[in-house]
Amino acid sequence: MGIRADRIAVFHRLHSGGCFVMPNPWDPGTARALEGFGFPALATTSSGFAWTRGRADTKVGLDRVLDHLREIVEAVELPVNADFEGGYAVDPAQVAANVGRAVETGVAGLSIEDSSHDPDEPLLPFELSVERVRAARGAIDASGSGVLLTARSEGFVVGRPDIAETVRRLRAYAEAGADCLYAPRISSVADIEAVVAAAAPKPVNLLINAPFITVEQAASLGVRRISIGGTLARAAWGAFLGVAREIAENGTFTGFQELPNVDGLFDRG
Repeated sequence: MGIRADRIAVFHRLHSGGCFVMPNPWDPGTARALEGFGFPALATTSSGFAWTRGRADTKVGLDRVLDHLREIVEAVELPVNADFEGGYAVDPAQVAANVGRAVETGVAGLSIEDSSHDPDEPLLPFELSVERVRAARGAIDASGSGVLLTARSEGFVVGRPDIAETVRRLRAYAEAGADCLYAPRISSVADIEAVVAAAAPKPVNLLINAPFITVEQAASLGVRRISIGGTLARAAWGAFLGVAREIAENGTFTGFQELPNVDGLFDRG
């Protein structure tokens, strides 16, 4: 089995039982650091990467994102899941074409979401959303790669926190061929249980971007995979901005204490 196929096989096995945490690096350095902590898989973060380019989330083009995926994949020996936003297209045929390009980067999995970025109608129409998942599934199957497909319903992200609609969409996405289901920003036990039940027997990814639950508690609810999105990147930005603001406003440097030996993370001979 080749390196790429082995990573994909490992990624599928991780989804077959138990619960694992898949944190989100935003560059090769953070990817290697997270690998060093023993996490079994990693996922990219569209927002975390966009901030490294001086842009807001969703404002980075497809070609640059594909280069980023290759960079993260090549930096580590772990399976990498791609935050592939909405497939960088609306039309299902173009989603399929773009998914095919993403598969070629060496990722072990990728996600497709259903947000429209239209404040008046923030979710894409139901039937179109299902067809987009089906198109992504077809592109992966045509590649013969076995890349794991996650389908995301974004209602709780875009101001439509309707659990009934979220469940309806996730069930349809599962039927359209998604391997894993994901409703980012659900945060109540009842909503988590509803999503896990709707997706069953397929696994569910839970976003934890605030201290509302532990890994042990999420596992007890049937969650199979946990990611943290851009929250780790935001924590890093928080530390950076706090120290920089102190220097700019006060001319003091109290933040320069108890700092990590970053070279030590990467000096492996």
